[in-house]
Amino acid sequence: MKQGVLYARVSSKDQEKEGFSIPAQLKLLREYAPKNGIQIVREFVDVETAKVAGRKQFAEMVRFFQRNFQSRTVIVEKTDRLYRNFHDCVTLEDLGIEIHLPKEGQVLTKDSKSQAKLMHGIQLVIARNYIENLREEVRKGMREKASQGIYPSRPPLGYTNNKLNHSIVVDPDKAAIAKRIFELYATGKYSVAELRVAIRAETGKAFQKGYLHKLLKNPFYSGFFDWNGERYKGTHELIISPVLCKQAQEALDGHNRPKYRKHEFAFAGLLSCAYDNCVITAELKKQKYKYYYCTGYKGKCGFPYIREEELGIQLGQVLKNIYIPDDVLLNLNNSLTQEQMSSRSEKKQQRERLQHRLSSVLRHIDQSYLDKLDGKIEEDFWRKKTSEWRMEEQQIQMAIQGLEQANPDQLLTAKRTLELANKAYFLYVTQTPVEKGKLLKMVLSNCRFDGVTLYPTYRKPFDLIFQRAKSKEWCARRDSNSRPSDS
Repeated sequence: MKQGVLYARVSSKDQEKEGFSIPAQLKLLREYAPKNGIQIVREFVDVETAKVAGRKQFAEMVRFFQRNFQSRTVIVEKTDRLYRNFHDCVTLEDLGIEIHLPKEGQVLTKDSKSQAKLMHGIQLVIARNYIENLREEVRKGMREKASQGIYPSRPPLGYTNNKLNHSIVVDPDKAAIAKRIFELYATGKYSVAELRVAIRAETGKAFQKGYLHKLLKNPFYSGFFDWNGERYKGTHELIISPVLCKQAQEALDGHNRPKYRKHEFAFAGLLSCAYDNCVITAELKKQKYKYYYCTGYKGKCGFPYIREEELGIQLGQVLKNIYIPDDVLLNLNNSLTQEQMSSRSEKKQQRERLQHRLSSVLRHIDQSYLDKLDGKIEEDFWRKKTSEWRMEEQQIQMAIQGLEQANPDQLLTAKRTLELANKAYFLYVTQTPVEKGKLLKMVLSNCRFDGVTLYPTYRKPFDLIFQRAKSKEWCARRDSNSRPSDS
């Protein structure tokens, strides 16, 4: 019988107090272990978020594996209980840990088939996306504050946060500096770089060019602010007149008129030189031929001039390398559909538990009011407990809204990503050069090139797909990973 450990986690102190998750997880894992020939030698329980690395019991479990080489198995309910960030996933993979996921019916080892590893990677991406959605729900209070005209973050130069009444007030020490920045720039006599020098000479304060540029464009000084892609009318006091703001921003627009290219280069901004990491740019020769070359900012290098047509053919190979065979795509989509059904069932259970808890809190509030009227409890005690229950009611309502508004298209997005990998090359060969460039930028974050060989850096999750496609182990038979032809 091999040795292993159990790992259980809930993502908040509230879940721990409710008592729903940890006991249920441990019961499931303890029953699973003997049935699968695993002797449990340690149990690790975390009650905190897995959004970032650094969970105490997870870190302790990693140290345990590093010290005890005879124990190389961990049993955990499902993927998002074990980790929701890539750092922890790589940590366990490097240690060669065998992962048992009873609820997902998976056992992952270093010898697992590539298809199983790919599905595990996709589930990790989905788990990470899920927690980002929950974090967005926590920010509802900040959006409500914004709708009331109060900037819900740290304000720009010249203002400060009043922590007593949670408002934005003028900072008398810095407001004069902000006003002087606008006054100087509104004259139209300064570039941003020259403005930086002038402000430092007058006030002794050193600002970066980018900071000044952002400050001059900030609508906050005109009485508005942007939050989560929306513009709100602020209630803060203005320290700069609307006329002065308009003059400064008109001067800024005059210095930053866009420079339009006469010719569009399909792969501009996508490539870097493998010799010196400089940008690979393009130019038109004889008003007809488009050539790509290294900018050579670090000195002359060995990168040759290359025609756009030839470069486009070579870049097509990048998309061929993430091709998913049709039969594998079907299996993955079926697995994602099952995952979607499981996720819906779990959300329903969570919603029912929250509704049950909400009903209980409301009953407490009603009963305590009756007890106060009957003189069974003192008014001070009633006010204190009612305040606590009202806060808990609000937290439960936000959690219910989070479940209702969590992104329902996560698995649909995953399916579309897989389908794109399946069809990317076939789409590529039928498109114009500009459309080809757009498609490549969806798949790649960067691509190093030495004039002969491409070294692509794929975006997530195309990097996972590339690794599985490269191994040619989608199915049991190696020849099942057919490749698209060049036609």
